[in-house]
Amino acid sequence: MSELAKGCRVAVDIGGTFTDFCAFEEATGELRTLKILSTPETPGAEVMQGIAELDRRHGQPASGIRFFTHGTTVGVNTVIQRRGAALALFTTREFEDVLEVARLKTPDPYDIFSRRPPPLAPRERVYGIAERVLKDGSVETPVDPADVLDAVSKAKAAGADTIVVALLHAYANPANERAVRDAILAAEPGMAVTLSSDVWPVIREYERTVTATVAGYVQRRVAAYIGSLQAALRDAGVPAAPMITKSNGGIMAAELGKARPIAMLLSGTASGAIGAADAAARIGAQDVLSFDVGGTSADVAVVQGGEPAFGTGELVGEFPIYVPTVSVTSIGAGGGSIARVDDFGVLKVGPESAGSRPGPACYGQGGERPTVTDAFVAMGLLGAGELGYGAVRLDRAAAARAVGGIAERVSLGLSEAAESIVSVAVSGMYLEVSKLLSRRGADPRGFSLLAFGGAGPMLGALFARELGMARVIVPPAPGVLSAYGGLIADIRNDFIRTAFVDLDTGGLAVLEGLAGELEAEALAWLREEQGFRGEARLIWSADMRYLGQSYEIETPVGRADIAAGRVAALADAFHGEHARVYDHADRQAPVQAVNLRLTVSGSVPKPALAEAAAAPGPAAPKGQARVFLDGAERMAALYDRADLAPGRHFTGPAVVSQDDCTTVVPPGFSVEVDVRGNLILTREG
Repeated sequence: MSELAKGCRVAVDIGGTFTDFCAFEEATGELRTLKILSTPETPGAEVMQGIAELDRRHGQPASGIRFFTHGTTVGVNTVIQRRGAALALFTTREFEDVLEVARLKTPDPYDIFSRRPPPLAPRERVYGIAERVLKDGSVETPVDPADVLDAVSKAKAAGADTIVVALLHAYANPANERAVRDAILAAEPGMAVTLSSDVWPVIREYERTVTATVAGYVQRRVAAYIGSLQAALRDAGVPAAPMITKSNGGIMAAELGKARPIAMLLSGTASGAIGAADAAARIGAQDVLSFDVGGTSADVAVVQGGEPAFGTGELVGEFPIYVPTVSVTSIGAGGGSIARVDDFGVLKVGPESAGSRPGPACYGQGGERPTVTDAFVAMGLLGAGELGYGAVRLDRAAAARAVGGIAERVSLGLSEAAESIVSVAVSGMYLEVSKLLSRRGADPRGFSLLAFGGAGPMLGALFARELGMARVIVPPAPGVLSAYGGLIADIRNDFIRTAFVDLDTGGLAVLEGLAGELEAEALAWLREEQGFRGEARLIWSADMRYLGQSYEIETPVGRADIAAGRVAALADAFHGEHARVYDHADRQAPVQAVNLRLTVSGSVPKPALAEAAAAPGPAAPKGQARVFLDGAERMAALYDRADLAPGRHFTGPAVVSQDDCTTVVPPGFSVEVDVRGNLILTREG
């Protein structure tokens, strides 16, 4: 058994085109990476293939894997593709239209044809239950089991296989929801039941209900996927119980994901942001835009102060979920995005992707439609090395044929048409990312772009130039940074209680009682459900607002201030946060605390990535190639990433090849390798 097998931690991230692996040996500090083509037709097979490849290439047997974590898109894809459960919704009678009414907002206020998507629980499968819990948690009308049985009978007759229960004020007292669940299971023991009070017990009926419906919609498919993964790992001889990366940037036991799928819907995109935050923190970069481009999409997140931005209300497909998540904007443009010319002669790129099968035409697997990757091949920017650790050998002739079809439609030469495809893809990214930065009041010129994913370094400098950004960072193993993010993610969970109290002495007494409940629940989750024995980290916050406001701001608070009844300190924290967000604060106005939140986490071992002494000097290219960039043919220097020692520098145009991706350096950029092996691209002028 090799040294690597003594205590190996493995993380896997499955993308639309490639599946990425990171293997970290705690004893030696060695980090191994791997990419293989994804197998969407047989989900999970790529994981088993990758484990076998780790053994074949690095002598890493499955029996030596003591930790295994996995990022998956099965939940979000279930929602996007509308392949989830046949849902019925049981709600308080006279509130059956809660999903239809929603918040009376159109998805796009600038589109007169914009319409809200049909709910996951259609109106004909929504049933009102005669019950009532008041806002203070008292039960005014208990549940009548006969009423529930009648609704169950109707739901079954309508074809429902899963029931979501979301009753009025269940955040204050879940007793009636639990009574409805017990009545359902007594009548139909095999029925899947999801309670809104179990998913996320937060005030506001629509937000709680829509989050619960998304959870119920994906639960069966997520549970089946995790069960298959657990069985496959056992069959492969992996002793570690699998973990799953979560939407909030943490990890949890995969077994818990079967019951709480809402926590892992955005696991893959969150892992990328966590990996980017770690890479940024290691080089002291404070304000960073993470740019994770794979085969299907570009995922962008804001990282400030070494931490990714978090939020609620993130969209999963067309539906918002209100659990805490890493705030990531996904754009339907990646390396495998297909280019086409519409009926009006307009060139468009994405969101349709070639995936891994058949993949881009240049992969030589039967694909014939042109993609962004094919465009880079036609421009001469890809092909100096293998792709995906040798998983792909480029077919330049196939790429030229695919892009040539576009060239004929738009009456351009092959190279010009290829660059037009890239420009359209970059423009689409620019539009969406500009919206993200505008919402946060951020100026991109003050940010660095951290480019990763299989196609991120290929597009990064071109995209940064459009945004006016001066610096691009390409980490040492950019193609597998999302998997690395899953490897270093801490065990983490979020808890919430609705308080709805004025920020005064009496209100703080209520908050203190809730804080005790949250802390006990959080520590029990960490110690008993996750088996974590290290030091627990507790992060407290409260959703607060001025009296009369409609919405709250999540504000960091001190547990000691709550315990000591320091009203002024908590109010000052809110005033400061209000001023930061809105540039003003009314320090004389009364404040309300609506929700109390607690995030608990336990740290996992992190790789101590070594630094190397810098040896300043020009880098020696391994050759040159004729490429097409910025509307003209140019000679570009070719570099092998493994040959670029810290301190080496060069200028564009250039192409840097490595096992997991290719970095394109346009004219006007200089590059230096730092002591950690990062490529630092700086725009001149």
